[in-house]
Amino acid sequence: QVQLVESGGGLVQPGGSLRLSCAASGFTLADHAVGWFRQAPGKEREAVTCISKDDGTTYLADSVKGRFTFSRDNAKNTVYLQMNILKPEDTAVYYCAASTRTYFSTQKESYDKWGQGTQVTVSS
Repeated sequence: QVQLVESGGGLVQPGGSLRLSCAASGFTLADHAVGWFRQAPGKEREAVTCISKDDGTTYLADSVKGRFTFSRDNAKNTVYLQMNILKPEDTAVYYCAASTRTYFSTQKESYDKWGQGTQVTVSS
C-alpha cells in the first residue's frame, strides 16, 4: 500500500522547535521529488520546502529561511522537517508530498502522493 505518514506535530511556544517526520511505505521516497507543504485555516496550501530527486536541489520559502531545514534518510525511507525559532504564523497543518518528477515543484498539483497531515500550533 502506497502511503505517507507524517508525525511530530504538536503545540509549542514561540521560539521553540519541532521535528516533523514523514515515512513512506509501498514506494521509495528517494525516487521522488519531495515537498513539505502547510495549510493554515482559510489559506491556500503553500510549499514550505522541496527537494529534487537526483541532484538534491532544494527550495525553501522565504518565510522559513534560516529556521527550517529539510533532510532525508533514504535507509529509513523517511524525510524530516526540522523547525526552529517557531512563530505563531507557522501554525498550520503540515503535509509531506511526493512526485515522480525529477525536479521539485512548489505547485501542489505536481504531487500525487500526500500524507494525512500533522497539526503544528505555535502559541503561548
